[in-house]
Amino acid sequence: MNDLFVHKWTAQVKKGILSFIVLSVLKDNEYYGYELIEEIKKHTEIEIAEGTLYPLLNRLKNEELLTSKWVEQESGIPRKYHVLTKKGNDTLQEMKKYWVNMNTSIQKLMIK
Repeated sequence: MNDLFVHKWTAQVKKGILSFIVLSVLKDNEYYGYELIEEIKKHTEIEIAEGTLYPLLNRLKNEELLTSKWVEQESGIPRKYHVLTKKGNDTLQEMKKYWVNMNTSIQKLMIK
């Protein structure tokens, strides 16, 4: 088995689905960055670093798929919460359809 190839491939798969995962987690709730990382960990086996998440959140915001707001805390610094926009929710629904179709196709190949 080519471990280097598998490592590169899994990294590319992870990179490719992070937007889908972030939008999915934000579907029903708003989260600030660290909380979002924890929520992703809770529901998946994917580790996501802050250095990966924050640029992704900025890109999704620039694409108008989410919006952000600063919320003051009783103690400590304000937190930036992220929430899906209507465009983000619509995009997520399209991504889900594609994911289901792709997964079905891959499953057919795997049982072949």
